[in-house]
Amino acid sequence: MSLPRIMLDGVELLLHAGAPVETLEPLDAGSSLLRMSDGAAVNQTHYEKMTGTISGQGWMPPGWSGLDFSLPLELRLTKVEAISGAGLVFTLTSTPRPDFSPWGLALVGRDWVPTACSVVDGVATLTAVAGATAYRVCWMPVFSVFCKRPSENQDSSGNVHSWQTTWQEA
Repeated sequence: MSLPRIMLDGVELLLHAGAPVETLEPLDAGSSLLRMSDGAAVNQTHYEKMTGTISGQGWMPPGWSGLDFSLPLELRLTKVEAISGAGLVFTLTSTPRPDFSPWGLALVGRDWVPTACSVVDGVATLTAVAGATAYRVCWMPVFSVFCKRPSENQDSSGNVHSWQTTWQEA
């Protein structure tokens, strides 16, 4: 089975545009740490959204110039997200790509071995493995994002195109 590629609004990022470097992080604007009069900290969360960057350097630009960056775009990442624990049921923190199913792993001794994984309404259930001491569910997320048109650079001396875009979950 081949791994999927990053897709932005249906346009696949080809390897000729460079091996992508992906970041995925929480958007800080949705929560703040407040201090009470006694100094105790309280985390006030209004919402949880993600942000990130995608960059690459290859033989050609990413090919996303024709997209309408004024609208939300569907972004299918290849950056793997994972949740680990002792149990068999995990609530996913983002929506998995529809074209690449989440997968389960079980820690047996020092090795992670595959185990069956089913997802219903954002909840992943793994199949127990004899001797397992921990479990992990992994997936590649899809987001609806506002994305900036990539900044691009071309170095003609080596026929190298560098590019980068930033995005925020809509």
